[in-house]
Amino acid sequence: MKTLFAAICGVAAVLTAVPAAAQTSNRQPDNTNPQRPVVDNGGDGETANNDSSSASRTRSGPRRRAEPTPAQNLAAAQAIVTAAGLSCQATEAARLGVTTDEAKSDTYEVICATGPGYLLIASNPPKTFNCIELASQAMTTRERDPAADVGQQCTLPANQNPTPVVAAYAAEAGITCTVDQGAAIGKNSTTNELIYEVGCADADGFWLEKEATGWSLQPCYDLALQANGRCRFTTTAENAMGWKGVLEGTTAAACDVQQARRVGRDAQGLNVYEVKCASGDGYFARVDAATRKAQRAQTCVEAANVAGGCTLTTVAPAAAPAPAAPTASQQ
Repeated sequence: MKTLFAAICGVAAVLTAVPAAAQTSNRQPDNTNPQRPVVDNGGDGETANNDSSSASRTRSGPRRRAEPTPAQNLAAAQAIVTAAGLSCQATEAARLGVTTDEAKSDTYEVICATGPGYLLIASNPPKTFNCIELASQAMTTRERDPAADVGQQCTLPANQNPTPVVAAYAAEAGITCTVDQGAAIGKNSTTNELIYEVGCADADGFWLEKEATGWSLQPCYDLALQANGRCRFTTTAENAMGWKGVLEGTTAAACDVQQARRVGRDAQGLNVYEVKCASGDGYFARVDAATRKAQRAQTCVEAANVAGGCTLTTVAPAAAPAPAAPTASQQ
C-alpha cells in the first residue's frame, strides 16, 4: 500500500513539524526538510583533579568517565520516557553520546515493549523522537535525493522494522489482512497524529489514522483515484482485489475491475464510483464509506442518466424498436 516528517534539530535539538498526510481526499502529504542533531559519541573526557601536576596530566591524559552498563543505560532511558509522558516500557537502550550544544545532554536510543522506539535527549524538559517517524522522513527524502543527508536515525535492529508496530495498529482498527509492510507516511497538521500506510499480502491496503473515537481508514483502491494518494505498498492487482470486496453481494460482484473513477456522492451520502470490467458492461457502484461495501450497483445502461453516465465503458445505443407488422387493411 500507500502518502509524511521531522528529524532532530542540530544544536538546539528540537523537533521540526512533520508534514500533514491525507486521510480525506482534500488532504495530501506535505514533506519537510529533515534536520539532525550533532551528537558527540567519541567519549566524555574529564580533566584530572586540579591538584595533579602538569606533568601527570600530560603523561596520563584526561581521564574518561567509565562507560555505563546496559542496565544503567536502560534505567536512564526509562527515566527520560517516563518524564516525557511516553507510554513506553523500555526493554533495551543504547547510549549514543552527548549533544554538542552547551548543555552536553546525554542521548539514547530505546526499544519499547510495544509501539515505536525513540531517540531521547536528556534535556530539561526531555526531547523524544519517534523512530518510525524519523525513518519515514528519511524514506521520503531519499526518494527525492538518494544522496541526501537524512539526519540522525534509529539503528537498533528492532527499531528498523516498523511493520510489527503498524500491524498492531491495523489489528486495533479491525483490519484483518496479513500485514506485510507498514510505515508512517505523514502527520495530520490539525490533530498532530501520525498517519500510517498498511500494506497487505495479496489484498488492498489502507491509510490509517488515530482519531479520538478510534482509527479511521482510507482504502488504497480509493486513494489510487486521487492525484497524490498513491499507496507505496499496494499493487494494481491488490487494488483490484479491494474492489472485489466492495462489490461483493451486488449485481456487479462478477466484475473484474480494470479501471475506476470517482463520480461523486449521492443524496444518501454514499460514494459513487464508476468501474470498468474486463468484459461485459460497466457499473455505477454506491459505496458506504464506513463499511467499504457497495449498497447497490447499476449497469452503465441503467445509469445512463446519472451524472452524465459511464465514461470508462462504451455503452451501445439502444436498438430502435422494430416496425409494427402491417394490418390486413394495409396489405
